[in-house]
Amino acid sequence: MSFYDTWSAVMIAAIAGFVLVFTALIGARLLAPFARERGKGVSYECGMLPIGRNWSQVHIRYYLIAILFLIFDVETVFIFPWAMTYLALPDFVFYHMIAFILILSLGLVYAWKRGVLEWKS
Repeated sequence: MSFYDTWSAVMIAAIAGFVLVFTALIGARLLAPFARERGKGVSYECGMLPIGRNWSQVHIRYYLIAILFLIFDVETVFIFPWAMTYLALPDFVFYHMIAFILILSLGLVYAWKRGVLEWKS
């Protein structure tokens, strides 16, 4: 098998994907209405006009907690399949997972020391 036999389907799919995305973007640009109206910039809240400002500030602590959640959620995605196939894996995989857990633990300790995990009103 040559290189072209192996990767030809991938290249055709990639080219088709680029063509479809490009034509969709051009079609949207040509066919979409772009009229400027006063009501177009108003936030939509279940059919009711918003009262007050439509911008509110969110404290950075919420973002930090969300990022910590994502980090440990991703950790679970990696650890569960590793645990299910642990006995069939070579020994060096165990040490790689220990290093992975240690790096995440250092991140948790850092967040704990910085007070990110303390909930303050």
